[in-house]
Amino acid sequence: MTGTEARRDGVARARHRTGADARVPALWSRDFALFFVARAVARLGDTMLPVALAAGLLQHGYGAGAVGLAMASTAAAFAGLVVFGGVIADRFSTRKLMVGADLVRLVTQSLAAALFFTGHVVLWQICAIGFVSGVAGAVFQPGVASTVPRLAGDVQGANGAIRIAESSAQLAGPAVAGLLVGLASPGGVFAAHAATYAISALSLLLLRLPPLPEGARISGPGPRAFRADLVEGWREFRSRTWLWGVIAVWCVHMIAVWGPTVPLVAAEVVRHHGPRAYGLVNSALGAGTVVGGLLALRLRPRHMLRAGALALFAFFGFPATVGAGLGVPAMAAGAAVAGAGMSFWGVMWATSVQTQVPSDVLNRVHAYDVAGSLAMMPVGQALAGPAAGALGAGHVLLAAAVTSLVVAAALLSVPAIRGLVRADGQPPAR
Repeated sequence: MTGTEARRDGVARARHRTGADARVPALWSRDFALFFVARAVARLGDTMLPVALAAGLLQHGYGAGAVGLAMASTAAAFAGLVVFGGVIADRFSTRKLMVGADLVRLVTQSLAAALFFTGHVVLWQICAIGFVSGVAGAVFQPGVASTVPRLAGDVQGANGAIRIAESSAQLAGPAVAGLLVGLASPGGVFAAHAATYAISALSLLLLRLPPLPEGARISGPGPRAFRADLVEGWREFRSRTWLWGVIAVWCVHMIAVWGPTVPLVAAEVVRHHGPRAYGLVNSALGAGTVVGGLLALRLRPRHMLRAGALALFAFFGFPATVGAGLGVPAMAAGAAVAGAGMSFWGVMWATSVQTQVPSDVLNRVHAYDVAGSLAMMPVGQALAGPAAGALGAGHVLLAAAVTSLVVAAALLSVPAIRGLVRADGQPPAR
């Protein structure tokens, strides 16, 4: 870690100690419970959306390409605009922005439900609805990073609890969506999705955030100030080697590991073992993420990113067991262990960002983090098919497994990453 980084991180620790820790409970409180409900319910709705889009568009004569295009419209808007959302979140009330974003998505998903209920489904309209929803998500997401440390003194515990809730919702969402499609129609799923945003907006509306630490900078008005804030966020992001170092390594992970693993695992398991087996493997992955969240609630490593990187070695089992053609029990076990490792890493990473970065630039830095983390995933997904066609899906998955080990080792090889000391005031594990 450079001298500049050490000074910056020292400032962040000091602001953390004199900020939220002195004013909010360690973890559970009325306000954190409301935020917890908002995140869990919204995640439940988000995991229902792919089922609704696939079932609805296929019923109306569209193909898999149309489903992908509808999903891509949301993802492209989110990834392309989340950096600007970070600037907006640092200039205005994050709670009001998140409530507003939820209300926008309540309207978009209600409109989609009406289209499917009436049977007047036009692809460009669904894509436009998805794009607007993605824009709202880009405004919403940056505020999550700064909200957690303002609501809970135990930031790691808060992230662990939220991760468990989101993982549980991810397990339940597709099943609930499938049930609603069978009992009602795809329009019913969209209506339920809209209702989750209503619940999230109401929960966020009811919570009260403590004031920002004294001395927090207020941005000036106008496009010039907006550009200056954008540049400052980038400067703060690149000034921390541990931060941009993780994102640089994570781009490789998205291209060569996660990007090809998700579609190729689905294709291989369904082809050789059927859709029920894939459901079992996917459920095992989700169950593993719950376990990882539980571990993150209890383990308090002094070097959080080092511990998280060590946990990432566990991801090897997910693509390796499928690529090697092992049986369903082995694949499910590999998926569960991988999910636990990824979940533990996710909590360590989120907590590090939220506690090491000063509060007045946290939303912008988190936005760059999100944009960088997601930017390469579509590339990996797009390359998965051609690579599998040329080399075979099994070989690509085995290569992804090996690359996952390289990624974890690369994180540990950077001194600024492995040497970063926790800054949240929680006692480290002995």
